[in-house]
Amino acid sequence: MLRAISDYGRLMRAGTALVRHDVILPVEYQNRMPFPARFAGKTLRFFGGRAKGREGERLAKALEKLGPAYIKLGQFLATRPDVFGAEVATDLSRLKDKLPPFSMEDARKALAKEFGEQDAESLFAGLGEPVAAASLAQVHKLQTSNGMKAVKILRPGVEKLIAQELRAMKRAARTVERASVESRRLEPVAFTETVATAMEKELDLRLEAGGADQMRALSEKDEWFSVPAVDWDRTGQRVLTTDWVDGVPLTDPKALEQPGIDRPDLANAITRGFLSHAIGHGVFHADMHEGNILIAPQGKVFLVDFGLIGRIGLNERRFLAEILHGFIRRDYQRVAEVHFEAGYVPANQSVGEFAQALRSIGEPIHGKPAEEVYMGRILLQLMDYTRTFGMRLRPELVLLQKTMVQVEGVARAIDPAHDIWKAAEPVVRGWITENFGPVGAAKLAAQSVREVADRLKRLPQVMDQFEDFLESSANEQSRPPKRSGPPWWAWFGLVVAVAGIAGLTISQFA
Repeated sequence: MLRAISDYGRLMRAGTALVRHDVILPVEYQNRMPFPARFAGKTLRFFGGRAKGREGERLAKALEKLGPAYIKLGQFLATRPDVFGAEVATDLSRLKDKLPPFSMEDARKALAKEFGEQDAESLFAGLGEPVAAASLAQVHKLQTSNGMKAVKILRPGVEKLIAQELRAMKRAARTVERASVESRRLEPVAFTETVATAMEKELDLRLEAGGADQMRALSEKDEWFSVPAVDWDRTGQRVLTTDWVDGVPLTDPKALEQPGIDRPDLANAITRGFLSHAIGHGVFHADMHEGNILIAPQGKVFLVDFGLIGRIGLNERRFLAEILHGFIRRDYQRVAEVHFEAGYVPANQSVGEFAQALRSIGEPIHGKPAEEVYMGRILLQLMDYTRTFGMRLRPELVLLQKTMVQVEGVARAIDPAHDIWKAAEPVVRGWITENFGPVGAAKLAAQSVREVADRLKRLPQVMDQFEDFLESSANEQSRPPKRSGPPWWAWFGLVVAVAGIAGLTISQFA
């Protein structure tokens, strides 16, 4: 009961902030509302005041005031242009997360608690004042014998605050899903769980260190991005230390004024680097806003802040690659088929009609200047068809959608004429050729052989277990006379099981 009261209190606080920023029943939709809604909207604005700016800008400001959990929620809501529209989604993707820093005394206490007073004093003797502060953590410079380091320290008590806010959000999501049948297609509970999981992972900096180290290994292979090395001796659950990067974040206009910067090449590198990680490896930086991208001299691109790492399986990578490739080649029939194969569209819908709908999205963008084609608008149109064709939200793809919108926004800010389709084409084509051409077929065959060998190795054990099970069943039923071995139907069942394994094996080579 007390938790429920606390949760509803927090939700009332959130509602009050939304009213003050004229987000609930906004004036932009005044003419579309029935009289009771218009009256309610005017009443709320009378008490809350008339906020300035576009609806998306006002919503972003309200979420920024509500704190880290709501900021993260807003970043995820930016992936839902089908619900809020492309303009609002774009404004939400630019949410800012800045707060005044906490004191050096609190920082020292956090280090002592994590490493012990003696080790903290020796490991962090050269700790400087904070250079950046957000709602979850702040960053300090640290001078060591091995060079300059960046030390990220979580805010005191932030874990408890986030847990309370997330609990209230989950309660609201459950209430909405129970009350509205239409909302169930949008999966509010699953969506909120995705946000909560992402937030909880960001609060354990050991996980971020592991993600940063993995992304560093991938980046060394692909060479699109650079990632600072983790200092494991100075890293714990609430503290993360990495090499310092002498770069300028893209939030600073000076980042693109450095010598040797070619804007079109830089925009292409960011788009291709993201797609190379997502499609090529199934792992990607899932918070690629301007503040997490640093430009070093000679245009070298560094990624920082790996609290949010996205992962997609091989099937999702294949579907993503084929969907992008299909739009690039204007093969809408294949794009439609991929949606059905992936289970994104129910099987009782028409593939041909869905392909027709996709054509109405894809054809208008071909032949237009790149600066007139936006991924956010395409996602909006694609999502508009979700109601028509019964598509459901795929929570596992939310991070991918979120990051694709972010990456396009960053690339367009660098080069307004950036063509995301042209930038994506060599990465997508190369991955499809590698995985579905002769080389890919050889890899698939080798993988099948390994799987078959593993099954054959386990077959004797499976047979023994099966026989033991049948014998124990026969003993329990106490069927006289006692047999020396399993009955004929048991052997028949075993033959069927072996035949099934053999059939599955053969089918992989058919």
